[in-house]
Amino acid sequence: MVIRLLQTKDCVTTEFGFDKKTESGSSIKIPANSSGSKEAEVEPDFTEPIPNVTVSVGRDVKLACVVENLGSYRIAWIHTDRYTLLTLQNRVITRNPRFSITHNGHRTWTLHIREVEERDSGEYMCQINTSPMKSQSGFISVVVPPRIDEGNTSTDLEVKENEEVTLKCVATGSPEPTITWRREDSLPISIGSKKVPSVVGSNLSILKVNRHHIGAYLCIASNGVQPSVSKRIVLGVAFQPTIAVPNQVVGAAIGSDVTLDCNLESHPKSVAYWIREKDVYIVISNTKYNTSETPSGPYKTHMKLQIRNLQPDDLGTYRCSAKNSLGFADGTIKLYEIPAPVTSPQPYLPDTLQPKSEKLWNSYSHNVVSKPNEKDISTDVIDDTHDVVHPDIIRLLLQKITRLFLKKVHTTTRRRLFRCHEHLWL
Repeated sequence: MVIRLLQTKDCVTTEFGFDKKTESGSSIKIPANSSGSKEAEVEPDFTEPIPNVTVSVGRDVKLACVVENLGSYRIAWIHTDRYTLLTLQNRVITRNPRFSITHNGHRTWTLHIREVEERDSGEYMCQINTSPMKSQSGFISVVVPPRIDEGNTSTDLEVKENEEVTLKCVATGSPEPTITWRREDSLPISIGSKKVPSVVGSNLSILKVNRHHIGAYLCIASNGVQPSVSKRIVLGVAFQPTIAVPNQVVGAAIGSDVTLDCNLESHPKSVAYWIREKDVYIVISNTKYNTSETPSGPYKTHMKLQIRNLQPDDLGTYRCSAKNSLGFADGTIKLYEIPAPVTSPQPYLPDTLQPKSEKLWNSYSHNVVSKPNEKDISTDVIDDTHDVVHPDIIRLLLQKITRLFLKKVHTTTRRRLFRCHEHLWL
């Protein structure tokens, strides 16, 4: 559509001519000054520029046009990008009810747009019908928060191990959103031989997928306009079960409880069970056996078999087995008997001869146990049924023997001296 300004003696006409695609045209005549003479009148001019505005979709926005000495001239607002006349002086021309015009009664004409749409972006011209025409423009940039295009974005997906897989995420918004891929569990993403925390781009491609890629992935779209949005996509990788046995040979004493362990990996989930090879039957939980399965990851399971009160008939080979739609796996554990642990008896000691700390022997005031008196000890405390004699007993017995010996020696010496003295007196 083309805008042409035509001036005649009594009026200025803004004429709109449509291109071939339109079906009608229109023209609006803007009256000139009432005296019919513009030569004696000071021409109007703009005193402030129209600011550029950035606004989020759905918000309200306004543009102000400030003109000095307008006089009998007229002001029009035009959406240049769409070739649309919006307002003329104080009158709204467009049929869009979201547009309005206000005048402060002095020199400012303000264009208002309610609930801005993305198509409202572009150049807006404030025009004065002088000859030649005077105009100035401001720009409105309508920004749109990102939005995930569900129709063109991948949903939850499952593939077989070693196949190629591509996850796709499409988002709209203004400016154009950036797509970032992350794992929901915050683990790095394995791309070939590399592990990266995130991948930028609409497509996340993995050439040779394996079980370590199993998990939920987040497609995050952002463009600087809040809020950012994301979509959760679960990637499943199907493979036949594998079993690892931490201890293939386990020993236990008769009468004890023993636990056998296996580590299972499978997706989809397997049917897991234990088999006693001696009787070739599936072990079920009862008063003798207890079987359990504890998940330890998206595709990992810890299998346990507990055997209570082990008896000779329980010894032998046990198998942990698993089966899913892609295959079968098992592991073997051999259970054998080991001697029961023997506990050595503690040597007998009288209460008064229990071991004491160094502080007890130093006679601190807070000690409640006193040093044994030799009178409390006799040779009867040595029990022939024990191989260990407490060192305190030996020490006290040696002291007693030494004193008896010295006493005897002292008595003999006194007698000899008495006899010697008696002889001298005689």
